[in-house]
Amino acid sequence: MKLTLSAVFISTALSASVFTPSTSADEAILAGGCFWCMESDFEKLDGVTDVVSGFTGGSAPNPTYNGNHKGHFEAVKITYDGDMLSYNDILDHFWVNIDPFDDRGQFCDKGPSYLSAIFVANDKERAIAEKTKADVVAQFPNKKVVTPILDASTFYPIKGDEIGHQDFYKKSPVRYKFYRWNCGRDQRLEEIWGEKALGKNKS
Repeated sequence: MKLTLSAVFISTALSASVFTPSTSADEAILAGGCFWCMESDFEKLDGVTDVVSGFTGGSAPNPTYNGNHKGHFEAVKITYDGDMLSYNDILDHFWVNIDPFDDRGQFCDKGPSYLSAIFVANDKERAIAEKTKADVVAQFPNKKVVTPILDASTFYPIKGDEIGHQDFYKKSPVRYKFYRWNCGRDQRLEEIWGEKALGKNKS
């Protein structure tokens, strides 16, 4: 009798595993100027499960917003469901949410930390990133696309007393919308990308 119950238990467990949908969590690290805006734009994308603001790309250890972050980019780490989105999908969304021609920063924010960039973790990601960049170059033959594709390095999430920067657009929606409008981000995105920039991700 015990053998029979064990067999039933094992069979049930195996059946359950067969019918459980497979899921996978993947990550992408991208810089597109103000990380408040990048959080907002990506968290509205179906299939994205988390977006964390931070710094990456520089050599200074433990960079902070109000302290030393020289050499680092304001960036976001995006976690997404690999069964719903591909890395290519993430980058397609990235391009239409940045100004790829600005070599001084993004929108009203100027300076090295506000430059756009794609940080790739391996050769596969680099190949996809290069392809999407080539598509943008082909779309704008008379402009110079300056967004670089860089090797991923340590990502430092905003933490401690500066944790208010995480999900700022949710915590302070009025201040965020006022900043975004006055920065001219959406106006410039529409100028560059037209209808592609007018998706449901805008706030």
